Amino acid sequence: MKPVQFHDFAPPADDFRQAVLAGLAETPKRLPSRFIYDARGSRLFEAILEVPEYYIPRVEIALLRAHGAEFAALAGPRAYVVDYGSGSGRKARLLLDALAAPAVYAPIDISREHLLSAAEALAADYPGLEVHAICADFLRPFTLPVPRTAAAGKHIGFFPGSTIGNMTPAQRAQFLGAARTMLAGGGFLVGIDLKKDPAILRAAYNDARGASAAFNTNILVRANSELGADFDLAAFRHRAEYDAGQGRMEIGIESLRAQTVRIGDAAFRFDAGEIIVTQYAYKFTTDEFAAAAAAAGFAPRQVWTDADRMFAIQFLAA
Repeated sequence: MKPVQFHDFAPPADDFRQAVLAGLAETPKRLPSRFIYDARGSRLFEAILEVPEYYIPRVEIALLRAHGAEFAALAGPRAYVVDYGSGSGRKARLLLDALAAPAVYAPIDISREHLLSAAEALAADYPGLEVHAICADFLRPFTLPVPRTAAAGKHIGFFPGSTIGNMTPAQRAQFLGAARTMLAGGGFLVGIDLKKDPAILRAAYNDARGASAAFNTNILVRANSELGADFDLAAFRHRAEYDAGQGRMEIGIESLRAQTVRIGDAAFRFDAGEIIVTQYAYKFTTDEFAAAAAAAGFAPRQVWTDADRMFAIQFLAA
């Protein structure tokens, strides 16, 4: 087995402190969701994928299994697969199995430990594949490694799970523009969550097992552990509600009482019921997302949806 090549574009560690201090000084208070994903946060996210209310992985995996031959035809042989937000790599394996002799796999994730573990496991199972693990925040600039093999085919981006819905419209436009440049001459397979009954959405982000709650509030656990913050975890709770006008789930952490949190010399006052915004989860129609992709320079080529129109995968030509 060839060793995994590691490429580190991770932001400096003190970025977390700066982001927390700056975010808690805003109105409304905010904490960037990318900082949920330390090793513990990555494990907690994988637990969300197993809860019955969270339909996205089941529906998307069914689509990946059903349409592999079509993906392979669009990607061509010897593809250079770029996996944005790779996580465990479970969905990437379905894509790699479908493609014709993929040459390179480049998973991108912010959690270094989780990224390397998943990349090494995948490399062991795909001995003919060149694997480059990229530790990066994909909303910031980074470069793709040059493959060792001269026979690599088109660059094919892979962005499953509707993570693109966690970006603001401005972030989404910037990300798609950068991806279009990075994947030029190839294409992009993107998973998007479709607009649907708000009751289904609320249940998905407020599962009975509390997996979403544990994941979301992990950012407070990190702040206490790494920054010396004194968040009383019992005095905050996960909150996720649907805003139909904005077409998005609004996910945050609610203060259950009036309180003050200290981080070093800084003190932050919370009112009872005050929300720290951690992320949004935008939902789309297929036409809405195709228009956003086209505005970034992609040419939308094909859409696959399940029978209930819960979820879609779009192929965008770069």
